[in-house]
Amino acid sequence: MKTIRIICSLFAVAAAAGAFAADPTDPTGTWKWSTSSPNGEIPTTLKLELNNGKITGAYSNQYGDTAISNASLQDDVIRFDVVRDLGGQKYVVKYQGKIEGDTIKGTIEAPGHDGGDAVKLDWNAKRTTKEKTGDAKPK
Repeated sequence: MKTIRIICSLFAVAAAAGAFAADPTDPTGTWKWSTSSPNGEIPTTLKLELNNGKITGAYSNQYGDTAISNASLQDDVIRFDVVRDLGGQKYVVKYQGKIEGDTIKGTIEAPGHDGGDAVKLDWNAKRTTKEKTGDAKPK
């Protein structure tokens, strides 16, 4: 009888450990924030989905919609790029942030104007929904 209790206890501990291990920080959902610019606030929406350890996402603001690239999630830190084509010039903005519940706080790094120093800004997003977004493709 004692052996059965020990075995049951081990299964319970293993199941609990598995539940915690199987619940990584999941960025799935719709995230919103605004970025200040010389021309005013730029409201932005990001729809993320985590499938089989791979992050996909659709990024949207007043400059259009695009899919994110180079996305990764390590522990609670998310990283991804947003690539834009502005007049034939490739423009890559790098995002990095720490996920804490329904917030992401981090930094944005954008290329400087006319080859100048990179511009770094704070990034504070709030998750508005946690639903799956389908394939997280831009509109």
